[in-house]
Amino acid sequence: MTDLPTETTRKLGLVIDLDTCVGCHACAISCKGWNTENYGAPLSDQAPYGDAPSGTFLNRIHSYEVLPEDGPAQTVHFPKSCLHCENAPCVTVCPTGASYKRAEDGIVLVNEDACIGCGLCAWACPYGAREMDAAEGVMKKCTLCVDRIYNENLPEEDRTPACVRTCPSGARHFGDLGDPESDVSQLVEKRGGFDLMPEQGTAPVNKYLPPRSRDSWNEESVLAPFLEPVAEDTRGFLSWLDRALDKLPGGSD
Repeated sequence: MTDLPTETTRKLGLVIDLDTCVGCHACAISCKGWNTENYGAPLSDQAPYGDAPSGTFLNRIHSYEVLPEDGPAQTVHFPKSCLHCENAPCVTVCPTGASYKRAEDGIVLVNEDACIGCGLCAWACPYGAREMDAAEGVMKKCTLCVDRIYNENLPEEDRTPACVRTCPSGARHFGDLGDPESDVSQLVEKRGGFDLMPEQGTAPVNKYLPPRSRDSWNEESVLAPFLEPVAEDTRGFLSWLDRALDKLPGGSD
């Protein structure tokens, strides 16, 4: 068994806004691309064009229809990846020490040379954030793009996880959640950010921001200056999404 390191000063992680995520999967695709081309062995696919395709992804998006008691149905897109927990069970169960948490910034990583593919970390993770690469026979997971965020050869604006850099709706934020004055910590405080499954006692570093109700849509939402609530748009969700993307940088307007 591997002991967890002492509490870190820096806690690098993500804050994901469920209010503005549109479920476009750009984060999953950019993550797959960056980590296949730049980090370790490629993230393999099996029969990608066959009847039963499968593959390794470090970031996945799940979509749900929520039925509030006092309002219309609402679709919530839920991105999921490693949460870089402070009390990471994947680290404590690893028999070879391949899974470890960095003391300097709290990022949880896998030493693929030491991983034996036993799968214990996947069983221990309550979030289903570990992926066994069928071709490589080792566990893989979100690295917070550690090879990007410290790479001084990249422009400063690119020294952020690929998923954050790519998100067209600004739903993903990266920073130091160990610093109460950081932008991400202030965002969590202001919007009531929450831990995923806090009853597990894993103390995830990554936080989620809850969807706003229709009544609370205001100038604080990044899309509010040019979008009305979807439920009030008679042209429907696809029309809303088209107009949202047009208004974002790189859109047609």
